[in-house]
Amino acid sequence: MLNVTTPLSASAQKPTVCVHFVRGGPAYLPEIDAYVDFITSHGHQALVHDTGATVPLNAQVAWWMCGRVSAAEARRLKNAFHIHEYASTSAPPHARLKDFVKHWTQPKPDYRLFQNGWVRERMGFDDGVPHALRDMGVAQAFFDAAAPALPEPSYEDDAPARIPPNEFDLVYLGEMNRLLPFVPLLHSIHDAGRTLLLVGDVPDALRTQLPANVTCTGRVPHADVPHQLRRARFGLNLVGNIEPYNQQTSTKLLEYCAVGLPVVSNDYAWVRYFAAHYQGNLHLLRDDPNSWQHSFGEALDAYPYVVPDVRQLAWPKLLGKLAIWKHLHILPEAPKPSWPIHATGVLGGSR
Repeated sequence: MLNVTTPLSASAQKPTVCVHFVRGGPAYLPEIDAYVDFITSHGHQALVHDTGATVPLNAQVAWWMCGRVSAAEARRLKNAFHIHEYASTSAPPHARLKDFVKHWTQPKPDYRLFQNGWVRERMGFDDGVPHALRDMGVAQAFFDAAAPALPEPSYEDDAPARIPPNEFDLVYLGEMNRLLPFVPLLHSIHDAGRTLLLVGDVPDALRTQLPANVTCTGRVPHADVPHQLRRARFGLNLVGNIEPYNQQTSTKLLEYCAVGLPVVSNDYAWVRYFAAHYQGNLHLLRDDPNSWQHSFGEALDAYPYVVPDVRQLAWPKLLGKLAIWKHLHILPEAPKPSWPIHATGVLGGSR
């Protein structure tokens, strides 16, 4: 049972909950910032730890971004309410073996969160622990960059918003090591006479193979990413067509849509599901390398794009739907109706 008796919030005069998030690794986890903002906006507290060893013994809630959870730490924090979150399954090599080990060796939590149904099924837990699905969301800054449109180029001042629109044909955001299998495709972009902007750190192993049409920003502040995306006409989504990557939400694709970019993507299971679910029309590339130069040539401009509306994936809206907040007393329980409700769903009584 969650203990929320102390301390008391001076402003709200209600018990304050402190949630301890354990990262467990260097992975980019924008959801942690979203969780912290959501919790603190409702008058509670959130702390982020790189390891469970720094979570205090009197912690009320231990929220583990799995990863492996130390059984010893779980025992040490036996009085806390434990949440295990699986934003993905294990990565190759030996992904299934890693997931099998996690399934049988993870300590049993009080609650689980999974990114989607595929991740839940893959992990295979059937121990009766309550769970929920929580997809990836988008920070408000990306929606703010989409409207109004950036102004026409002006070099009479150096205002940050004066970014020349359509400076590049395509932009790619994300983990650059995952572009290594797509080097032949990047050369097809060059052969079609198109330009490409890479937003993020580019490792030497990739940089030495890049064609001349590619510009690299290097690491940029997270707040600047939406404006970097707006420097291009199209967002490029390239994801290895192997599990688990082809079943996971592409955060960069959501962010392309949020800033209003039409999307060009390789073809795989999740991207087809996303396009159908959000009624978008994405330019899906064929697997045949001989078709790529045409796809990035005349077809790039002629394709009838429809940018999916992802406003419902803004982090505050997405997180506000989770039932766990009421259980943790971070959101209040919904008030009971003032009038009786009949079985038909019609309000009884009179006003």
